[in-house]
Amino acid sequence: MQAVSRLNRLDVLVPAGIAVVGVVELVTLRFEGWGWGVLLELVACALLVGRRVHPLIFATAPEMVLLLMPYFGPQLDEPSTPILVLAVAIYSLGRWLHDNRGLGGIAVILLMVLIVYLGADAREHDLSDVVFVLALVTPPYVLGRLTRRLAIQKELLEERQELVRREAVRQERDRIARDMHDVIAHSISAMVVQTAAAQDLVRTDPDRAEAVLADVADTGRQAIAETGRLLHVLRDDLDELGLEPAPGLADLPGLVAAFRASGLDIDVEVAEDLPSLPAGVDVSAYRIVQEALTNALRYGSDRTARLRVVATSAEVSIEASNPSSGTGGSGAGLGLVGVSERVALLGGRLTHGVRDGRFELHARLPLVTP
Repeated sequence: MQAVSRLNRLDVLVPAGIAVVGVVELVTLRFEGWGWGVLLELVACALLVGRRVHPLIFATAPEMVLLLMPYFGPQLDEPSTPILVLAVAIYSLGRWLHDNRGLGGIAVILLMVLIVYLGADAREHDLSDVVFVLALVTPPYVLGRLTRRLAIQKELLEERQELVRREAVRQERDRIARDMHDVIAHSISAMVVQTAAAQDLVRTDPDRAEAVLADVADTGRQAIAETGRLLHVLRDDLDELGLEPAPGLADLPGLVAAFRASGLDIDVEVAEDLPSLPAGVDVSAYRIVQEALTNALRYGSDRTARLRVVATSAEVSIEASNPSSGTGGSGAGLGLVGVSERVALLGGRLTHGVRDGRFELHARLPLVTP
């Protein structure tokens, strides 16, 4: 992680808060030379603002300023605010430097403390003073290093999660492409058969041949619409060669039966008079139901689910819900990334989330090409 070049609010608010505490302390207690103390603390806090941008300079310089206090203002053992400045400065040397240069800054600070103790502090000093100073310096630096390491790990984890998400999206798009390939291949096969039939009828039954050719035109238009949705060149992952017909809502009874056999109690409401659906919508609706039931089986708290599938002349509506266990029902799983891809590809709408203790998914797929 590199040092950033812009300040944020905390860069200013933390030193400002320390400055307020320091001024209130000195004005209230009025140590000898407290006015100079106020000035030096304000300068130190102002320098501390740049600690994240240039930590070696702006985390070391404030201590150099405060160590002048015994020469102009209160003694080192009188005000307590300089300890706060020291803690923030030492923490910054550990937090914002990627190497061990912060130890060099600490060494400079300790050297200046030693000079002030020997030259400006009339008290007698012994080993306990060394222990006291080290006790002030060591914890902030260690905390800064630990915080830095955790921040780096968090950044790496977020990058890895983004890579996983992108891979999930890519795999789902490839799967969509395979499904769409099956749909388009079926449409073209149907067009070939219908065209051959029209050729046989064109002389003997022109009216019927015209009707067959109209069906060919409709099938062709649907195939063109599906082709426009094809996003990827087909790939053969996990031995999915697409040798079986693409599933659709007509296959829902078998899908529901399979999940019930796996232990999921499903309350199903599927309209019996579903209209003839475009092939791309049909297979995507099946996949969405499949993913919703998979989530209910994996993450539901009591292995129950509700499923409702209805269709109008304008859209197919899929509603699925299950009691949320709080582990995976928040809608953050990679499976829902694939569902989002399918719905977006078809120009539909998708909402999902936990409400009143239940995870709910609602997908709407338009039946008219957007």
